Amino acid sequence: MNLHTMLAARAAEGRPIRVGLIGAGKFGSMFLSQVQHTPGLHLVGIADLDPERARAACRAVGWPKERSAAVTFAEALRTGATAVTDDAAELIAADGIEVIIEATGIPEAGIRHALLSFKHRRHIVMVNVEADVLVGPLLAKRAAEAGVVYAMAYGDQPALICEQVDWARACGLTVVAAGKGTLYMPEFHTSTPDTVWNYYGLSAERAAESGMNAKMFNSFLDGTKSSIEMAAVANATGLTPAPGGLDFPPCAAEDLARMLIPASEGGVLHHKGQVEVVSSRTRDGRDLPNNLRWGVYVVFEAPTDYVRNCFRDYGMITDRSGRYSALWRPYHLIGLELGISVAAAALRGEATGRATGFRGDVVATAKRNLRAGEVLDGEGGYRVWGKLMPAADSLAIGGLPIGLAHGVKLKRDIPAGQALRWADVIADETLEGVRLRREMEAAFAS
Repeated sequence: MNLHTMLAARAAEGRPIRVGLIGAGKFGSMFLSQVQHTPGLHLVGIADLDPERARAACRAVGWPKERSAAVTFAEALRTGATAVTDDAAELIAADGIEVIIEATGIPEAGIRHALLSFKHRRHIVMVNVEADVLVGPLLAKRAAEAGVVYAMAYGDQPALICEQVDWARACGLTVVAAGKGTLYMPEFHTSTPDTVWNYYGLSAERAAESGMNAKMFNSFLDGTKSSIEMAAVANATGLTPAPGGLDFPPCAAEDLARMLIPASEGGVLHHKGQVEVVSSRTRDGRDLPNNLRWGVYVVFEAPTDYVRNCFRDYGMITDRSGRYSALWRPYHLIGLELGISVAAAALRGEATGRATGFRGDVVATAKRNLRAGEVLDGEGGYRVWGKLMPAADSLAIGGLPIGLAHGVKLKRDIPAGQALRWADVIADETLEGVRLRREMEAAFAS
């Protein structure tokens, strides 16, 4: 509760936290908009494969032109400006950098940048939740060995959920469920980049004018992104998925404490201590009032009758027994809140969420009947979506992680709805992402 004071002190001392940003897309741009208003932060450099896109992002969020005009990182350090490059490795190695923000969204790139950050003793904030779910438990271990912080990105829903879980447990409350809201209908699982805009009520032309990426938005719609985010939460908090993955029960905020409790007690959960995503829309297509489409929640249980009575005395919404209650946050501001992670890492040595084990995994699942010889196109594409499952179940079947289900050829036919396995594809075992994933699987399988 004193990060702003600590940042102000660093500013007054003339030694702001020196930050490097990799990826100037939407999340990165939202951070760019706020870093100029946050005393105690200095964005030394931005790395993007298209440097002009990075400069355009700076202009779009209101930076004065001279702010991103530095030629070298040394010049940026001296003047307080920001250098732009297409070389992420150069940025990570630059003298003085304390924290790296990885916001590419590409698993292989995220892994590479994390390992380089550990080598150069940089803290890293992993906006790239795709990389985190693929090998996050292993990366967290490597970060600890290097003596640096590896953190989820505050402002993104997984880190906010982790914060709510931590709050409840630190208060002595038992966490029964935690998760987020989204717009969901069962037919979304088969959505492709060709159909996605119809579900959003947009034309393809309008989406193109706004620079919206069909595969990315389709990942949000088809269930993949929800699965990825809940796997990250499971791996960070110790909560676990239901055996069948996410059910997406329709639920308004005021019904969380009644519905997100075990089925044996009148709710919908498989077990206590579960991650789950609630739908903002009923199965008959009706949008719920006071829904949590953009929000996060935690459901908790009173440990005693005294605490149950406190819930009642202070107006908490509960289930019929009075033992279960919930708190929620209706919105999240993604990159606008990212500075919290940067400050926590540099000033406190704390992660705003990080993997502590391998409990949830996201396995590529056929959207339609697939044929031998087809090449998978990954997250948000035409052929597969990512389904959440307990990590133990994924290891047992040899599940193919969604983060590596692109550019690989099928060995055999796969029926619609079936989870894919490593044995179903021709994978390049020399790739760093594949190698590290195999290493992590072997570590946790044993």
